[in-house]
Amino acid sequence: MKKTIDDIDVCGRRVLVRLDLNVPLDHAGRITDDRRIQAALPTIRKLVDGGGRLILMSHLGRPENTDEDRAKFSLAPVATRLSELVHASVSLVPGGIGDGAKSIVTALRDGELCLLENLRFNKAETIKDKNAATDAALRKQKDAFAQQLASFADMYVNDAFGTCHRDNASMLTVPQLMQGKPRVVGYLVQKELRFLGEKLSDPARPFVCLLGGAKVSDKLGVIHSLLSRCDTILIGGAMAYTFLAAEGVDVARSLVEPDLYDTARKLRKEAGSRLMLPSDSVTATAIHPDATARIVAGSIPENHMGLDIGPKTIDAYRDVVAMAKTVVWNGPMGVFETPPFDRGTLAMALAVAKASDNGATSIIGGGDSSAAIDKAGVAKRMTHISTGGGASLEFLEGKDFAAIDVLDDV
Repeated sequence: MKKTIDDIDVCGRRVLVRLDLNVPLDHAGRITDDRRIQAALPTIRKLVDGGGRLILMSHLGRPENTDEDRAKFSLAPVATRLSELVHASVSLVPGGIGDGAKSIVTALRDGELCLLENLRFNKAETIKDKNAATDAALRKQKDAFAQQLASFADMYVNDAFGTCHRDNASMLTVPQLMQGKPRVVGYLVQKELRFLGEKLSDPARPFVCLLGGAKVSDKLGVIHSLLSRCDTILIGGAMAYTFLAAEGVDVARSLVEPDLYDTARKLRKEAGSRLMLPSDSVTATAIHPDATARIVAGSIPENHMGLDIGPKTIDAYRDVVAMAKTVVWNGPMGVFETPPFDRGTLAMALAVAKASDNGATSIIGGGDSSAAIDKAGVAKRMTHISTGGGASLEFLEGKDFAAIDVLDDV
């Protein structure tokens, strides 16, 4: 178990806080969804109320080293929105590091906060350790960048679960260099560790996992990991057609991964009845709202694609979810962005919400799954919605996160 911000006294201390403020922006640079900022507020407020001097840092997008991208991916809109939400001025530190940044950080008083400009404006932030290990110049560059960040503060807080699976300088190298100083998790990471870790290490049963999305390859590790823990795995989305095709079903133009047919057959044999596939599909010749949709069982008509689970599958999956005491959902059941191929996903969102209403623990794995429950209007009925799509997947696989391991244990 990791120490949290409740275990440290921040009064009068400079606190380096890694957040995930990677919010979507429109063409005019306006924030279109501030949920990641909202999710960071409990930690920020706790530290501010405790008299800490906060240096917030985050990345935004994947900027290239151009003036256009520096304008497009600036954290300036985030600083403005944070100022509105915390009712205090959040100054943006233009260079992120250097003498100018140092002077702003040094001038902070108790309860004040600033936000460093987009960490990814410095290429050293994303140098991968596996490359750095074989290139001394890269290692030195990454260490120098991290050392400047580390020198800003007396303690370090990681509240950026969405990037905890990465070895970025701000996520791993900085806390490594701050050994001997307090290094703890914020409330958001604490909650993720509780639900994705503790709650699933000994889940209430029946334990049901709902997996969707486009590719089996994206979920292969999760399926392997959950097979030993789950009572039932319900498969939907395009990934289902790789399993079906591997069993000899004609899936026509459906998205498949032929190189994984052998793997799919082995998984089915290993899982037996614990892994359920769709018994019917909603198909069409094109992904378009005006496309003529057909409901078919078994083989898919020529020139058609499987684009959603069908009504019989919805009923069968709904019955399984209704009996669950723990439900994990990662990935939509179909092309939910385009009606009418959203019905399976929305039906499952309602089914998971109902199970949650009846006392089940419902854990949503971020990304498209979060968007789906928002579209269904049931987000508030879920027990936990993960803030990290890729991170939650890797955590469910049982992978170790060096960015968390390096932090202080209780």
